[in-house]
Amino acid sequence: LGPFSVEAQPKLTFANHDHLSATILSKNPDNTYDLRVDPQIPALELLDQIGRMPLPPYIKRQKDRDERDPEDRDRYQTVYAANAGSIAAPTAGLHFTDKLLRQLDERQVQRVHVTLHVGLGTFKPVTADLLAEHEMHEENYSIDARAADLLNHAKREGRRIIAVGTTATRVLESQPADQKFEAKFGSTRIFIYPPYQWRHVEAMVTNFHLPRSTLIALVAAKVGLEEQRRIYREAIQHRYRFFSYGDASFLE
Repeated sequence: LGPFSVEAQPKLTFANHDHLSATILSKNPDNTYDLRVDPQIPALELLDQIGRMPLPPYIKRQKDRDERDPEDRDRYQTVYAANAGSIAAPTAGLHFTDKLLRQLDERQVQRVHVTLHVGLGTFKPVTADLLAEHEMHEENYSIDARAADLLNHAKREGRRIIAVGTTATRVLESQPADQKFEAKFGSTRIFIYPPYQWRHVEAMVTNFHLPRSTLIALVAAKVGLEEQRRIYREAIQHRYRFFSYGDASFLE
């Protein structure tokens, strides 16, 4: 959107959807907008009609993406996705297929699901001089009763918790270190960077991340700053793929 006066309540129209329009009611401090859609339609139904998969900007598409969108909706999604609400896919989960999940089951690797709705903050680079001065966006999450029970059981037995992605990591590390996991809906602004005392997650699967991102800081908190630099030098030397459809790493 270009410059405009919110007081004028400008209208938006949607290509190929002449029966729909939206009025901009206000602009929020985080550069999002409040809209009123006419005729009124539930938000998820509207997005299903007119929305496009929110691919990162480095994934290039033709201007007319109608032909590619069904493929993106299928591929830019984890096989275990269940609840609408994220603005981006948790990319570590893109490596998992139904076949791989069956193989994990055969090896008696127990799986539990937690949910974090990825927010705008995942794309916000660190611009502060000190990591401690970076402000994280709030993200909503949930842990159901089954997941809480299985996580507690694993901790009692001394089995390690391996998080798939920084999303699951932030959910688990947002829980108190000295209390049992509980079923809950909550929100978190947790920012994990060195030095950090890990509460629950002993290992994790994650992609290779952008410089000056909160995610690469999380990697450094897990393996140490020098080891993180060594790992990324290795990845660059061997031309590993970075970002959303990139390669994964297993970090202990």
